[in-house]
Amino acid sequence: MRPFLLFLFAFFPLLNQAQNVNVTHRSTMTFANQNLANIWGYASGGNEYALVGAKNGLIIVNVTDPDNPVEIVQIPGPTSDWHEIKTYQHYAYVVSEGGSIGIQVVDLSNLPSSNLTYHNVTPGGIAKAHALHVDETKGYLYVYGSNLQGGKAAVFNLNNDPYNPVYVNFVNFIGYVHDGYVDNDLFYPAHVYQGKFGIVNMANKNNPILLGSQTTPGAFTHNTWKSGNALFTTDEVSNSYLTSYDVSDPTDIKELDRIRITPGSGSIVHNTHVMDNYAVTSWYKDGFSIIDVARPANIVETGRYDTYPNGAGNGFEGCWGVYPYFPSGNIVASNIRAQGTNNGEMWVFTPNYTRGCYLEGVVTDSLTGNPINGASVVILSSGVSGITNALGEYKIAQLQDGTVNVSFSFPGYVTKVLSATLTNGVLTVLDVALAPPQGPGGGSGLPVELVSFEARSEGREGILVWKTASEINNAGFEVQQSRNNGHHWVTLGFVPAQGDGKSPATYTFRVPGLEPGAHLFRLRQIDHDGSATFSPWRTLTLPSEKLEAFVWPNPVAEYCRLRLRSPQPASVLVEVLGADLRATGISIRASVAEETIVPLDLGSLPAGNYHVVISDGQERVVVAVVKR
Repeated sequence: MRPFLLFLFAFFPLLNQAQNVNVTHRSTMTFANQNLANIWGYASGGNEYALVGAKNGLIIVNVTDPDNPVEIVQIPGPTSDWHEIKTYQHYAYVVSEGGSIGIQVVDLSNLPSSNLTYHNVTPGGIAKAHALHVDETKGYLYVYGSNLQGGKAAVFNLNNDPYNPVYVNFVNFIGYVHDGYVDNDLFYPAHVYQGKFGIVNMANKNNPILLGSQTTPGAFTHNTWKSGNALFTTDEVSNSYLTSYDVSDPTDIKELDRIRITPGSGSIVHNTHVMDNYAVTSWYKDGFSIIDVARPANIVETGRYDTYPNGAGNGFEGCWGVYPYFPSGNIVASNIRAQGTNNGEMWVFTPNYTRGCYLEGVVTDSLTGNPINGASVVILSSGVSGITNALGEYKIAQLQDGTVNVSFSFPGYVTKVLSATLTNGVLTVLDVALAPPQGPGGGSGLPVELVSFEARSEGREGILVWKTASEINNAGFEVQQSRNNGHHWVTLGFVPAQGDGKSPATYTFRVPGLEPGAHLFRLRQIDHDGSATFSPWRTLTLPSEKLEAFVWPNPVAEYCRLRLRSPQPASVLVEVLGADLRATGISIRASVAEETIVPLDLGSLPAGNYHVVISDGQERVVVAVVKR
C-alpha cells in the first residue's frame, strides 16, 4: 500500500553541525591498528560491559565506571571489517563477513574474569554472515546476509541450549536480508538491495507468512527497529533519513514522518535502536543523535554528539553503531577509526534524555471550515517549518521551549501570525482559520471579529469561552464537537448573539459528562441571512483516570524497565511477587508524574512467572512478567 503522509516536511537543521547537545562525553578508548564495526552491551552483577566488534574479534570492555573503561579480553575471530554482536541470557553471539567462525558463541557468565568459554558453531552449514538479531520473547536467533540460501534470513533455536544454536529453517520467499528486527515471532527484515522492509509472521518457522512490505525513502533499507506500533528504518545512502511508519495494520503500512539531522550535507544514517521512545541513531560522519519518537508522526532531534568532529558529509567513516540499553542509562558508541589513523575508538557517554516541544493543529478556511492542504507553518524564531496535509493537519516540533511566534500562510489567504507557548514533553495545539482577502484593503470583511476561543476542563465538564471585538449581522454561534479528529461533527447547541453592534462580547458554553480522551470543538458563526463561517478548532484532552503500567522487555533476562503513567502525581509502591503471590524481596517506592520509568533488577530471581504489583493506596495494577 502507498503510505498516507500525515504531512510533508520543509526540512530544517534543528541542531547545528558538530553541535553537542544533551550528551556528556565520559571517556574514549582507542584500539591500535584495529578498526571497529558494531557494538552491543551486557549487564550483570552490577557491572556493565561493552561488546565491541573489532577487526581481530570481539573485545569486551568493563564500562561500569564510564570515566575509566577497562579492557577485559579480546576473543579472537576472523580478520574482518564487519563484526556484529547480540546477546541472549548470558551468551553473546558474534557473526562476521570474514568467514571461518560461523556463529561464535561466548559464555559471559564468568565476567568480570577474562577466563571466558567460547566456541564457533556452524549449524546448517553457516560459515559467515553480515548481521543478526534475537527474538528474546520466543528464544530464536535470526542471522542475515549469510552464505546460506543467498543471504536469506536463517533461523536458529536457542531454547534448549543457547550455547549450541540449532538450525531451524530459512525464510524462503524473501530475498537477501541485510539486517532486521524480530520480536514475538513478528519479523521486520531490511531488504537493502530491494529498497524495502517486510513484515513476516514467523509463528510457524516452516511456513512463514508475508503480511506486508514497504519501500523506504532512500530505497536502500539498511536497518529496522520497532517500538509499539511504530517501525523505524534507516537507508544507508547519502542524504538519508530515519523514517517512522505505522505498522499496526501490516496490510496498510503508513509512513508517519522522516528526519535528516544535517540536511543537504550528504550525511549517511546507519543504525537506530529505540529506547523509551528515543531513537538513538548512528550517522557515520555526524556521530550519533538522540531523536524523540514519543510522537512517531512528529519526531524531533533532542540530543547529539559528533564523534568525528573533523569530518562531515557523505562517506562511510565515523560512528558505526551505538548501544543505549545499560541500566545506568549510559551509551557506548563505536567509531570505525579516528580520523587519519587505523585506530578504532569506543566512546562512552551519559545522555540527558529530553523530550521535544510538539506543536500540532489544523489550518482551515474561515468561510467554509474546510481544511487547507499545503499551507505553510513556520516558527519564526527557529525556522522550524511544515506543510499541512489534505486534512489541513500540521505537525512540527523543536527542542527549545518558550513563547514563539508562528506564521500560517497560503496563497490567496491573509497570513496570520500567532503566539504559542512551547513546553518540553507537552503537545501544544494551535488551530488556525485563514481568511481570504475581501475588498481593496485586504481586510477580512467578516461580520464577526473573533478575538479568542479557548477550551478548558473542570473535572468531566468542558468549558468553552470565546470573545468578539465587534459583531455585525450576527445571529449567533452553533457549538460543534468531534470525537474522530474532525472527520465528523455534531451540533451541541446554539448561543444567540448578545448584540448586533461593534461592542465586544464574551460567551460561555458548558459541555457536561465528557469521557477521557481528545475532544475537538469549533464554532459555526451564523449571520441573519443564513451565511456562516467557522472558527479554528480547539482540542480538549481529558486524561485517563487510571494508573497504568507496562514492563519492557518481557520476558526479561535480568534488567527491565517499568513504565508508569498516572493521571495525577502519586507515590507508588512497586513489589515483585512470585506466581504464588508471595513476596520476592524486591520492593521499590517511586514517584510518578504523568510518565515515569522505573528500572527493575530481576537478576537475583530464578526463571519463572512473576507479578509486578503497583499500588498508590487507592488503585492496584498488576503486570505479569516472565523471567528467563
